[in-house]
Amino acid sequence: MSAQSDATPWLHEALLGDTEKPMPALLGRGFFSKLGTVRRKPSRPDSQPTLSKSCSDKLALKQCTSLLSSVASLLICPENAFLDTFVLPDTEYVASACNRSFGPTGRMSPMTNMVWSGGYSYRPFKIGTTKRKFEHSRRRPGPQPINPKASNLSVLWTVRLQETLINGVLQGRKQTDLKGGSAVCRLRNSRLVMDTLLLLAIPMLVDGLRSSTYAELKRANVLEERRKVRRHVTDAALAGWIPNLEDSFNLYDD
Repeated sequence: MSAQSDATPWLHEALLGDTEKPMPALLGRGFFSKLGTVRRKPSRPDSQPTLSKSCSDKLALKQCTSLLSSVASLLICPENAFLDTFVLPDTEYVASACNRSFGPTGRMSPMTNMVWSGGYSYRPFKIGTTKRKFEHSRRRPGPQPINPKASNLSVLWTVRLQETLINGVLQGRKQTDLKGGSAVCRLRNSRLVMDTLLLLAIPMLVDGLRSSTYAELKRANVLEERRKVRRHVTDAALAGWIPNLEDSFNLYDD
């Protein structure tokens, strides 16, 4: 919005014209007059509609649920797992937009001073800026490569593990092959947590061991407090948040 010559929010009617086209469940890039609402990704108007939330919406929620995933919170207390500072390029920083999205006087204002049980609370992070330029940025000064494009290749490297991924799948594996998942994918992480819970044999965590799918694991009784936090935040602050209830997979199918 701030990059436009006129950053005034657009009216719905200007986008819809004279049609009776209904508003999508989650908005993408359009409908700029609806400031602060939850938006989907991918956001392009020609992309397939999804219930995946934008990065800014997820970050806003993480200020209350911590950086831990639901599965990881079965092993680690979220109390000290919150983001302290979020750094943006100074050329991209718009104070009013950041405050509207994340700050205690923006859409997150209903969460001010909120504290829940289980180590959860509203922890608004600080916004920092940097003048440092990303080495491979398209906006860096000097000669630019011809038609630079994003790559679908990625590499995971640790001392004990190296992976090459193509479209998020291990090189040489098909998209539908469960063995094509990365060592850090949700399936592998969920299995690792489940195996750890078996070793710990803590009574209050036994409920999670009965889960056969990812959705069942996230619905485990031991995660109820986390679900209460999410419902509170999405009902009171993140308008338009729609749970992705069909996002699931079998935990132990090889």
